[in-house]
Amino acid sequence: MDPQQLKGHLDLLLLAALEQGPRYGGQIIADVQASTDGYFTLREGTLYPALHRLEKAGWIAGEFQVLPRGGSPVKVYTLTPGGQQELRAQRERYERFSAAVRGVIGGQA
Repeated sequence: MDPQQLKGHLDLLLLAALEQGPRYGGQIIADVQASTDGYFTLREGTLYPALHRLEKAGWIAGEFQVLPRGGSPVKVYTLTPGGQQELRAQRERYERFSAAVRGVIGGQA
């Protein structure tokens, strides 16, 4: 993966990953990797600053929880109503962008 391809789309990927329900960082990394067949492999150094930014924007909320497996508490992130609205807006922008690129390079619409 070219890291430049992730730029501009990371928020969309993270918000979409949280649409399925609350997740902690490791789950988000695994979910994104699984749903993209390994194309996107997020690193913690990329993930956590982005999650902090999304939390500061009010699009996600984080809460420390002890997982059923035990161990130290982990921060579990949830999509907020504002985050759901932002996800819809970002999806629409992405679809317009994607259609415009396909218009130039060809391929299926």
